[in-house]
Amino acid sequence: MTRPSALFLPAAPGIPEQLGTRADAEALTGALARAGEALASRSVLEIASALGRVGLCFLDPDDPVRRKASEGVAAEAGLSAEAADAIVTGMARGWTPEGLGRMVRADFPDPLVLDGFRPAGFGGKLRAVGGRFALHIGAGSVPGVSATSMIRSLLVKCPLLLKPGRGDTVLAPLFARVLAASDPELARAVAIVYWPGGEGGPLEEHALGTTDRVVAYGSLELIRLLRRRIPPATPLVAYHHRLSAGGVARECVEPVPEAGTVLRAAARAVVTFEQRGCVSPRIIWVEEGGAVSPPVWGAQLFDALELLAAELPPGTESLPAAAARRQERERWMLREAAGTGHRIFSRSPGGAAVLYEPDPFAPLRLPAAGRTVVVRPIESLSKLPAALAPGRSILQTFALAAPPGRIGELAEILAATGVRRVSSFEEQSWPPAWWRHDGTGPLHALVSWTSAP
Repeated sequence: MTRPSALFLPAAPGIPEQLGTRADAEALTGALARAGEALASRSVLEIASALGRVGLCFLDPDDPVRRKASEGVAAEAGLSAEAADAIVTGMARGWTPEGLGRMVRADFPDPLVLDGFRPAGFGGKLRAVGGRFALHIGAGSVPGVSATSMIRSLLVKCPLLLKPGRGDTVLAPLFARVLAASDPELARAVAIVYWPGGEGGPLEEHALGTTDRVVAYGSLELIRLLRRRIPPATPLVAYHHRLSAGGVARECVEPVPEAGTVLRAAARAVVTFEQRGCVSPRIIWVEEGGAVSPPVWGAQLFDALELLAAELPPGTESLPAAAARRQERERWMLREAAGTGHRIFSRSPGGAAVLYEPDPFAPLRLPAAGRTVVVRPIESLSKLPAALAPGRSILQTFALAAPPGRIGELAEILAATGVRRVSSFEEQSWPPAWWRHDGTGPLHALVSWTSAP
């Protein structure tokens, strides 16, 4: 078994880098709790400003922190330098003082409810409490998720033990180190420790058993396992696997051979996280009756993906991922050869691929990660509920390209279907700081409430 290894641990400097005993675990969580006590007298808005000043370093192309972040993400996640730089920029847009201030006010119209009791609209007083310490478990698929989770916990004044995902160990420790230089008191409320899933030993067992809250990003299997391992009364904030998709109205299908506006935006949404993110569009439905047919639009989308590769080159794939993509393409070519109406648009094994599927209501089988997307026809976007129904429990963001007069009606249909966020393709990859993550206020999910006369 691999021992947990500290990536950032200023709260308890006497603890060894590899935390292998129950005493180490107790000392660490005790130090975090004491750090939280020191934050109680600080204003939440001042904390948001302190965190936002660190976030600005990640947006400045001339800042060594920004360069280190982009280089680290590229190396760890197997992304091109250009793609990694775009991800750091996109993530850091939500880490600014303005963005974090909007996040706090979106969930708490009176932010001072995090500083003390405040008058409630129905009489009496209310206070939001972050807790003694929380355990945050990140996913390794999208760089930056662990850093965002850390920032959210600090905004509600809750110290945290963060276990980042295996592919996301760069940005959170880097952010924490910059924070330690500018605000040591706030940084002491953070401990970042990595261990492979299920191999945390005494630290993992102690944290799961004593934390006030578990926040977890990952697969459905991980979430089921955590529910079994934590005490029944411990809240679990779960961000599990999600499906995002898109739809193009017949009025927005462009009859041009070169990539049009919608095509460019859809291609960028596919490319941004190499289809690893919960907001990445895996299936796009194209309404019939437009200037070009859905399969032709699929071919145009492939051309747009190829053009975008010059600006955002693909990175390197692991051998298992490359094998999965190769096998999928071979299956699709067999379907195309069989005359079933399936088409595949692809030029190279490591490049982009658009898979055209003629049945709009086929099972929601997701394509392999990487620059691969499924395009399906649909008679009318109003029929999307039948197409999306099998994935209702995992729906996330739906990008919609439609005339303004149809957006409202279609958004209502999608909301009733279970979609958590409707956006444009341009905005799909980058939710605003205040977004209702999986349908819930991200900071609201991290607090408990106390009422008083």
